[in-house]
Amino acid sequence: MTYPIDNSKLPADQSTTTDASQQPSGGDIAAVEKLTDAYKKIRDEMSRVIVGQDAVVEQLLTCVFARGHAILEGVPGLAKTLMVSSLAKCLDLGFSRIQFTPDLMPSDITGTEVIQEDKSTGHREFKFLKGPIFQNIILADEINRTPPKTQAALLEAMQERQVSVGGKQLPMSDPFFVLATQNPIEQEGTYPLPEAQQDRFMYKIFVSYPNWDDEFEVIRQTTTTEQTQLKPVLDGETILQAQHTIRRVPVADSVIQYAMRLVRATRINESDGQGVPEIVREYISWGAGPRACQYLILGGKVRAVLNGRFHVSTDDIAAVAKPVLRHRIVTNFNADAEGFDPDKIIAALLESIPAHESNIATNPRTSKAVE
Repeated sequence: MTYPIDNSKLPADQSTTTDASQQPSGGDIAAVEKLTDAYKKIRDEMSRVIVGQDAVVEQLLTCVFARGHAILEGVPGLAKTLMVSSLAKCLDLGFSRIQFTPDLMPSDITGTEVIQEDKSTGHREFKFLKGPIFQNIILADEINRTPPKTQAALLEAMQERQVSVGGKQLPMSDPFFVLATQNPIEQEGTYPLPEAQQDRFMYKIFVSYPNWDDEFEVIRQTTTTEQTQLKPVLDGETILQAQHTIRRVPVADSVIQYAMRLVRATRINESDGQGVPEIVREYISWGAGPRACQYLILGGKVRAVLNGRFHVSTDDIAAVAKPVLRHRIVTNFNADAEGFDPDKIIAALLESIPAHESNIATNPRTSKAVE
């Protein structure tokens, strides 16, 4: 059984490599430098509108460059919608905002067929009117406020990058990203996303309250007549080239094995002959699947490139572990009762699983993996 990351739009030579001996060419180095410079420009441009939240902006751009989707979770008023719309302006891409409500229908997202009459001949035929999903960046605002039938309308577009209507498959514009938001405190009248659909999102990004200085600056900037106009930094073609560059970044086998150990440690029935960590037995009902490993590697690749490197380290994997794993771990009643959320469990696993090869052989949970 395979769990594919969508590479449908990539040429054959753009698949993910695991050859650690591959040396970057002059073109690769130039592409990394170009992408790193573009990232800095986008971050600087967005900082004119979005104060603070640097980690959130970096995680959003990671999903864009890795060809993934993201969920942003935070209380109202933290500029989640503004963040996504500002990102669309900086990327010079088509943008649609879909406000999810309890009465929203799947056809309101994908589009609908109407009967159109040719006035010159009187002939009538069906014509498909495309919905807002046919854009590059889709803001699914308050995605947990609409019923599962409508939520599922996004699933085919997200995974297959196409919409099936009237027996026909209509491809999405490329690049294509779904950036969803949800409110964690208002749960009455909401429809939480099923785990299978959450798994399609590369990252779950937490948007937190700003600190004192950032909130002061937000209030100062937004209570005047001044309007900030953002300038585009990257276009669609350049983003596709960036995605190509990301997939050419080599990953050593030891780094892949570290990502696998981290993910497999979340599974209560996955012992690997080393025993299940105590925190997993006590607080987790279901662990992450193989797609988590794929996104850990892709996220690590993007982080490496954004930091000017053409190789992935275990530190890159550890840095993206929380946004990749937090929505793929199902905690039990004990965890809820004792206040152990997924982030605390992931942090404990990161401490217990060595990230550097020199520590692997001496750790009882990982020593057998290197024998």
